[in-house]
Amino acid sequence: MSEIVKIVLKSGKDQSMKRYHPWIFSGAIKKKYGEPADGDIVHVYSNQDEFLGAGHFQDASIAVRILSFTDKEIGESFYYERLKDAASARAELGLLNSSDTNVFRLVNAEGDGLPGMIIDYYNGAAIMQFHSIGMHRNRELLVKGLKKVLGDKLTTIYDKSGSTLPARYGSEHSNSYLMGQAGLMEVLEHGNKFSIDWERGQKTGFFIDQRESRKLLAEYSDGKKVLNMFGYTGGFSVYARRGGAELVHTVDSSFNAVELADQNMKLNFADDGRHKGISADAFKYLDSPEEEYDVVILDPPAFAKHHNKLHNALQGYKKLNMKALEKIRPEGILFTFSCSQAVSRENFRKSVFAASANTGRRVRILHQLSQPADHPVSIYHPEGEYLKGLVLLVD
Repeated sequence: MSEIVKIVLKSGKDQSMKRYHPWIFSGAIKKKYGEPADGDIVHVYSNQDEFLGAGHFQDASIAVRILSFTDKEIGESFYYERLKDAASARAELGLLNSSDTNVFRLVNAEGDGLPGMIIDYYNGAAIMQFHSIGMHRNRELLVKGLKKVLGDKLTTIYDKSGSTLPARYGSEHSNSYLMGQAGLMEVLEHGNKFSIDWERGQKTGFFIDQRESRKLLAEYSDGKKVLNMFGYTGGFSVYARRGGAELVHTVDSSFNAVELADQNMKLNFADDGRHKGISADAFKYLDSPEEEYDVVILDPPAFAKHHNKLHNALQGYKKLNMKALEKIRPEGILFTFSCSQAVSRENFRKSVFAASANTGRRVRILHQLSQPADHPVSIYHPEGEYLKGLVLLVD
């Protein structure tokens, strides 16, 4: 084993680590004693030679992702213990043995002390997605720990990191099965059935983080005309119909996504004619005068993945919400979300406020939403709270 590289931070740049923030930015580094390769374990010290933590090095803006703030060996037993802790937390939430929900996030990166990796669980299949080279280089140890932790609850492991790893490294690693093999799988979420395609679908195949928001939507859907914008595979649409919606329209620019939404509706409700999938641009559809709705859901993809795109993103949220507010009948409900990590909860709310003011309608906040408990946020890493949502009553 090669000697661990020591990294020393500039004076004053150690304060975030002393507050247990798990990221070291490249600009904070004063000196490296050695030349670490991408993914190597490094030890981080203050300019006063205090040990601060150990983590994976990467030649990038985020230069070190901290795994431990104490001086301990990071290897097989370390990864196993972190995976075991994550599984125990999901067991406490009632997810590991639930009779009506068998899809959830098993590991949520920094929120579970494993920065650079998420694992989503689909009825026996663990879909791993790596965002750091260090975590990916240790995937054999992680797979070994995962098998040990989940036992017979695990049938399949799929690495879906081809598009999430840095190009210089990821180009050599395609998506692949690390255990078992499966195509489409049917899962249950609060008793609703969904067909999951993790090989071709967005993210790991399903937007698990909206589970509790979908459940809340069902409570507002009875007898209503519901529009699910950016509907993807129809998650919100299924819940709206389950809640008794009179009509549900699922709109997405992807024809394949709309087809999957149609399939998921049929999987749950056969072919009763109350749902229609529409492949269309969101802004153009909202401009069309044909239909008004009682309930509208706006769950767009991230408008800003980096802070330098923040202004344009906020303008985009403002424009989108204005169009939706104009489409809602009096006493209607708007579920509106942002999944952009660069957009704070306050900034998102200001964009929706501006949209509301421009329409001149009376708008009241009924609920403020975030990601569910299987997507935990470290209190020391507020960036992990990426999902923001508002439920609005529109008069």
